[in-house]
Amino acid sequence: MGICSINEMRNKEVINIKTGARLGFPSDIEIDLENGNLVSIVVPGNYRIMGLFGKEEDIVIKWESIKTIGDDLIIIEMD
Repeated sequence: MGICSINEMRNKEVINIKTGARLGFPSDIEIDLENGNLVSIVVPGNYRIMGLFGKEEDIVIKWESIKTIGDDLIIIEMD
């Protein structure tokens, strides 16, 4: 897959190929500090009804669910 910075990751839209859902853009990553591996990426949850009722939980996408990282997209496969 090559090398990609977190700033570059934030500009790539996450799409679930199983459902066709456009999940949004990563806002954070989780790293295993003991061995330096990327564990997951985090996409913020959507706001509910004009933001008045808070927002949905963040979507945590495990590294194993990521199928490919392209120039503009991160393709994942998860239920």
